[in-house]
Amino acid sequence: MRAKLIAVGERAPAWVAAGFGEYRKRLSHWLPLDLVEIEPGLRGKGRDAARAMADEGARVLAALPKQAIVVALDGRGRAWSSAQLAQRLEHWRAQGRDLALLIGGPEGHAPDVLARSDEQWSLGPMTLPHMLVRLIVAEQLYRAAAMLAGHPYHRA
Repeated sequence: MRAKLIAVGERAPAWVAAGFGEYRKRLSHWLPLDLVEIEPGLRGKGRDAARAMADEGARVLAALPKQAIVVALDGRGRAWSSAQLAQRLEHWRAQGRDLALLIGGPEGHAPDVLARSDEQWSLGPMTLPHMLVRLIVAEQLYRAAAMLAGHPYHRA
């Protein structure tokens, strides 16, 4: 199984890229993880935010691997503990398909993206910077994979 983190937004700050790269490297033998950056829709004065979100959604859907399990990061989704995420990861692996995790733009995901998702995952009630979400997701995937492998990284 391979995973793709498909994220609206470009050019993460160096500290995010470095952190993501570290967890991507750690994950490489348990769950290869690739980052796909999606160009944000045009926003600003006189621009329609709904149109920008729809444009982003179309690009996200086009980037999905065929037959992938799709998990949209969304505040209205289900919050999982690290142990529950490990159980979800084990369930996803058992399906024998690739995994796509989706991070939306400033307004969230387009309705078409949420409709296509198999599950929606919430990182909690706080609003987090989308670039930081990339790093959190990579770390939590590493933690879940480490738990499944019996690695001592998770000590809760």
